[in-house]
Amino acid sequence: MQLLVYILVYPIIWLISILPFRMLYMLSDVIAFLLYYIIGYRKKVVLSNLKYAFPEKSEKELKSIRRKFYRHFTDIFMEVIKSFTISKKTLNKHYTYTNIELFTELQKNGKDTILTGAHYANWEWIISMNSFVSYKGYAAYTKIGNKYFNTKMLKSREKFGVNFIQTPKVVSEIEKNKKIGIQSMYGLLSDQSPMLEKTHYWSEFFGVHVPIHTGTEMLAKKYDMNIVLLETKKIKRGYYETSFTLISDDVTKYPDYELTDIFLRKIEEHIRKAPQFYFWTHNRFKHKDKYEEYLKLRKKPVVN
Repeated sequence: MQLLVYILVYPIIWLISILPFRMLYMLSDVIAFLLYYIIGYRKKVVLSNLKYAFPEKSEKELKSIRRKFYRHFTDIFMEVIKSFTISKKTLNKHYTYTNIELFTELQKNGKDTILTGAHYANWEWIISMNSFVSYKGYAAYTKIGNKYFNTKMLKSREKFGVNFIQTPKVVSEIEKNKKIGIQSMYGLLSDQSPMLEKTHYWSEFFGVHVPIHTGTEMLAKKYDMNIVLLETKKIKRGYYETSFTLISDDVTKYPDYELTDIFLRKIEEHIRKAPQFYFWTHNRFKHKDKYEEYLKLRKKPVVN
């Protein structure tokens, strides 16, 4: 069944992928209209997230952000499809970097680097970055259900030199590279909710207490790695500019979770500048009502 689905669907994806950008975005507009006005895909979730994040904004302002978000939302999926056939020259024209030289300086300290960020603007086209740095590049990913599409997606993403590894295998890859002395960079997006049973820390995100992924900080401290934040701006439709901010090149001097909080404040600041480009369909605040329960559990005595 998986093979049949792949055989039927992939040719359509490929045909969309070779469309000129102008036609690609015309198709994106049609899909955005259908999702927003006809299907109503996750409209309540998006509006609810926006209300939590921006309680100071009026209903009219929030709905305006929501409409703009859906146009961007479908653009991202069209751009993911475009990745199947896009050339390096074209990608480098559409996705640029302001201070890529930061990594040349960081490599001098001999440490590996974690590149972290949020699901904002276009995070998929960061695959072009490996052409501009000397680190061996890795990116964590979640395997998709259809093995044929998974293989094709990996091939598409890895053609620019980055290596994709499933999230549970990141630690073993770090340890393997350290043993053989390969200085590496690991891309980890850290803005979505962890499973409650795997939550180590809660903090405020846009003023709401939510469970927080702490993997970036934990890995950086365990293996003494640099942490760099990527922040991407959507210059205009189909064009992006990414900047990098060093969060720390000496993570051992920070108390537990302080680096995680620094990351959260920085991405909040970035999102506030143009909130329509954040991935609001993810229910980021779904566990907000469980914070009091979490506090109670923390106060319970340990029984031996």
